[in-house]
Amino acid sequence: QVQLVESGGGLVQPGHSLRLSCVASERTYGTYTMAWFRQTPEREREFVAALSWIGGVTYYADSVKGRFTISSDKDKNEMYLQMNSLTPDDTAVYYCAAGFGVDDHRRPRDYGYWGQGTPVTVSS
Repeated sequence: QVQLVESGGGLVQPGHSLRLSCVASERTYGTYTMAWFRQTPEREREFVAALSWIGGVTYYADSVKGRFTISSDKDKNEMYLQMNSLTPDDTAVYYCAAGFGVDDHRRPRDYGYWGQGTPVTVSS
């Protein structure tokens, strides 16, 4: 069973950057699709970005495309989310997820493993 631990969240001003990290308890490269989701009290958990080990393909939500970058270090079993040009709309709890045999990378229920979340607040 994969355990995921996120870190890197915090308070940041609009226009600034933040990098989130997700450490997995076992090797995920070549097996799991890894993703970031986010959630606020007002919104359901929504897809942010995903990384498929099949061809190393990345996927992004339209709202973050061009600003966020998902990447990984397979030797460290770590995944990252570089977030640039942050806006208050990016304020949320960000979750790392891992899924085996993911059919729809945007669908939370396709992922069987989740971290505890790390909060990001974008405010001046």
